[in-house]
Amino acid sequence: MISLDPAARDDQPVLNNLMQLYIYDWSELRPLDVGDNGRFEDYPLDVYWQDTWRHPFLLRVDGKLAGFALVSGRSRLTGNPGVFDMAEFFVMRKYRRQGVGRTAACAVFDRFTGAWEIRQRQDNLDATAFWRRTIAGYTGGQYREVQWNDGTWTGPVQLFSSERSGDQPRSQ
Repeated sequence: MISLDPAARDDQPVLNNLMQLYIYDWSELRPLDVGDNGRFEDYPLDVYWQDTWRHPFLLRVDGKLAGFALVSGRSRLTGNPGVFDMAEFFVMRKYRRQGVGRTAACAVFDRFTGAWEIRQRQDNLDATAFWRRTIAGYTGGQYREVQWNDGTWTGPVQLFSSERSGDQPRSQ
């Protein structure tokens, strides 16, 4: 059973630990090194319990931690409120290619209905393929993709709405 639950403030150390695994995965694509303490630099998670428009989630499979989702209620690209942004999304390698990520992403889209922007870095081809498949399945192909390059972000961005309509299929 796959569950995606809001992370409480008490869950921040757990999220910090999972973030180390996420950053490790990123070290294949970005010049990231561990410090002398053997850890990557901490990700700024405090804001997820300070700003009401940010939402942290923990992903579990059969009750075991499997990843997380960090959602923002503001566009990372324009700063506009009311546009949801998947700030960070992580599924542990053990649970990949089993539908866990797709199910978790669809659960997030269902929870936050409205306009969405899903961004990937230009060099993260696996993430781009995952998000294209997931969003196409979720929206029945009703999304558009733009190539963003404004100096602060470079890469593909999928734009879609998670508003439900009677004839719009949901793939979960």
